Amino acid sequence: MPEFIDPNQFIISRKRKKYRFARFHNNPLCFELYEWSARPVDYIEIGAGNGMFAVEQAAGAPERSFVAVDVKGDRLQIGAHAAVARGLTNVYFVRARADQIAELVPGHSVGAMWLNFSDPYPKKRSAGRRLTHPYFLNRYAQVLRPGGSLYIKHDNPQFFSWSLEQLVASHWSLKELSFDLHDSPLDVSYKIMTAYEQKWLAQGLPTQFVHATINT
Repeated sequence: MPEFIDPNQFIISRKRKKYRFARFHNNPLCFELYEWSARPVDYIEIGAGNGMFAVEQAAGAPERSFVAVDVKGDRLQIGAHAAVARGLTNVYFVRARADQIAELVPGHSVGAMWLNFSDPYPKKRSAGRRLTHPYFLNRYAQVLRPGGSLYIKHDNPQFFSWSLEQLVASHWSLKELSFDLHDSPLDVSYKIMTAYEQKWLAQGLPTQFVHATINT
């Protein structure tokens, strides 16, 4: 467990943000990248936001281990405290970037990875920052075990179509595909909703979904 950190040690003008950072550092399920010891895990969510999707996944599969990764610890602390309140011990929250994924786990050891509503970076010059760019897809392939899965959910049709193109060009196989996940017969575990997903569905925007595996 990280050493307790007094919120007053943070030199941040907004007290609310100072409080959130302290809650992240004081939670036994939260880790900075340098505090995390690389270990095999079953599931990783990249760009996890508040981490509640990983919490629900972990609650439904207590025999498996989950890691929620995001660059913003003040978001992750929400899921971390929910996990503690529910007595979960199989989910962790790590503040790190997507390109640091190889530092989190041994190579070819992860069963599945999730990308939920990642930033679409719509401008063409920002394509390299999209989490489905071949640069990132290559790194996911390096940590997934043989037969491991990549799951992607999104509300943006342009981003989703572009992501499908990148998957095919990078030699991934599309195993399951839906352009309206919640009106499909696909597994109910895919339909656990993030906060963003609830918002988009309320606005009538369907969730697009793909399950892919890397060709070996």
